[in-house]
Amino acid sequence: MAYILYGIKACDTMKKARTWLDEHRVAYSFHDYKTQGIAREHLQRWCQEHGWETVLNRAGTTFRKLDDAAKADLDQAKAIELMLAQPSMIKRPVLDLGERTLIGFKPDRYAAAL
Repeated sequence: MAYILYGIKACDTMKKARTWLDEHRVAYSFHDYKTQGIAREHLQRWCQEHGWETVLNRAGTTFRKLDDAAKADLDQAKAIELMLAQPSMIKRPVLDLGERTLIGFKPDRYAAAL
């Protein structure tokens, strides 16, 4: 089975994840959610699995540039709307293994899962 790696092409963490997968000869397809968008269903599934607090990248500049009203009273529904409107707010990478996903890149987690 080929896995799907979701993220943004220019991201340094994405480059590390792609290099790791390539070096370990793991077959995957790449989905750039900045250019291709992201389905609401994916975000809902990821938030159910990991919690919206993990999926929403609050450390990134896109989130930090939001006005205070947009950041106030965050919950899963509001976080999903923000990520749909600005996919760069999605934590990356997201590696879809079929039955589960990995969010973020840590070589040891990838090695254990694959």
